[in-house]
Amino acid sequence: MTVAAARKTEIIKDNAQAEGDTGSPEVQVAILTERIVNLTEHFKTHKKDNHSRRGLLMMVNKRRSLLDYLKKIDVARYTALITKLGLRK
Repeated sequence: MTVAAARKTEIIKDNAQAEGDTGSPEVQVAILTERIVNLTEHFKTHKKDNHSRRGLLMMVNKRRSLLDYLKKIDVARYTALITKLGLRK
């Protein structure tokens, strides 16, 4: 499931480090989190959609990699992001 353009700009604005920032790990993780939440809702009604489930697993792995990178670079930014998004670990 994709994120609507208006919602995506809102997420970018909330998580950007500077003006025009769209590639920082915080922004990427926030967008991936929104997509993961949307797909999780999709699976509540479409239990046998295994093709989309593969995409969900790839998104979760990508988010984990980005979070690991952020934790390695700056622990304060990592903890702030996971508390803001409500993620575990």
